[in-house]
Amino acid sequence: MSSAPSTPSPSAERPAHPADAPPDLLDLPDPPPLRTMVGPGVVAVGIGMAAGEIILWPYLTSIGGLGLLWLAVVTLVIQTVINLEIERYTLATGQTVVAGFSRWSKAWGILICLAGAFQYVWPGWATSGSTVLTYLTGGGDVTWITVGSLVGFGVVLTVSPVVYRTIEKVEVVKVGLTLFFLAVIAVAVIGWHTWSTAGEQTVTGAGRIPDRITFTMILSAIGAAGAGGVHNLVLSNWIRDKGYGMGAHVPKLVSPITGQSEASGADRYAFPQDEANLARWRVWWRRANTEHIVSFFVVCLVTIGLMSMLAYETLFGRDDVENSPTFLRIQGDLLGQQVGDWLKIVFFAVATVSLWAASIGLLDVIGRVVSDFARRNYLRESAFWTEGRLYFAVVWAEVGIGSAILLSGVNQPIVLLTISTCTASVVTLVYSVLLIRLNRRDLPAAVRLRGSRLGMMLLAIGFYGFFALAMLKSQIEANF
Repeated sequence: MSSAPSTPSPSAERPAHPADAPPDLLDLPDPPPLRTMVGPGVVAVGIGMAAGEIILWPYLTSIGGLGLLWLAVVTLVIQTVINLEIERYTLATGQTVVAGFSRWSKAWGILICLAGAFQYVWPGWATSGSTVLTYLTGGGDVTWITVGSLVGFGVVLTVSPVVYRTIEKVEVVKVGLTLFFLAVIAVAVIGWHTWSTAGEQTVTGAGRIPDRITFTMILSAIGAAGAGGVHNLVLSNWIRDKGYGMGAHVPKLVSPITGQSEASGADRYAFPQDEANLARWRVWWRRANTEHIVSFFVVCLVTIGLMSMLAYETLFGRDDVENSPTFLRIQGDLLGQQVGDWLKIVFFAVATVSLWAASIGLLDVIGRVVSDFARRNYLRESAFWTEGRLYFAVVWAEVGIGSAILLSGVNQPIVLLTISTCTASVVTLVYSVLLIRLNRRDLPAAVRLRGSRLGMMLLAIGFYGFFALAMLKSQIEANF
């Protein structure tokens, strides 16, 4: 039986390995009980469960009915497979997938960092949350409320002793509040007719696009279902910070504000391909799959399904539903009339918390991706620019740029969300191709991507590629 693995000291950040250095060989740690592994999937769904579940999919349902729910199911299945392939690489190496891509060429890391910055610098989530807050409070300047919220989010991340734990707590609270609200509407609002219609239209509508739904709307919706884009890639960072697999060996980065330590993505490890380690791998992989399927796929599916049915119950067939968050105000007023003002207040409060929790999580996403890449590839020898300092510099740059965008007059939530979510779908297409190469060529044969999972990844490429090309074709036809 192999000896217990030795874990590097977490007291300081260790210099990154050169890109071409061989991985350090250490034993795979013993997997903990499944209940203690819960966290990364909740964080992923907590950050992702916002624009798509609260705004984009309900809006599509309000104008096209429930016949598009088949696409939500397909999207979530494909995203779950992609997410688990992201987790596979980090479980086996302790390294983030962005660091894995950039070992081939720095250009891939630069592309992903730029795409992520473009995807999330538009403060659509924060603006949407502020807009819904004004429905709750009766008024206020959305732009200045949003700027204030962005600054507040930056402060929370900066003073957090361990940022991952803060994000995990925020998203757990958000998911809990959302599931409570969904339980209430499932019992008190959604009627039997809507339940039966949802099942029937999901089956009969498979493969069809309802009238009035454009390919731009669809690309945006699939980019916002669950997670999407660079958001998915940060699962690497979260499972590493949680200590999944070889991530338990990763040296720690130290917060320049609090002095507390977190995992740094600089190093790469491998475990001996003997029976003891492979037996532990099989348990890790099975439990990681279970954690993510339950906490990500099931929660996202329930949320999109129930929020879409709520939109169908309250809004379908009305002629005053617009492509903006104002339809949420109509929905809230109807809930107040049908059930009571208390449910209207709960609806607006849950929507605000959900969208703002997503916003703070997305600040964390880009902070992690960019700081990990920059430290590893350009600032490895810098004594000042540790990964912790880089992280906080990126977060505050995001706050500043997002605030400048809002103050320049670009402050319509749907416009901002559409830019972000369409970008997410295209980014997901690109890194799905890279993931196949990474998990086929850079992992040992016993743990690499193959079989049905490989087939699903090829399907993912075709799925995102089809809708991206369809959107491009429709835009060319409409404008030229």
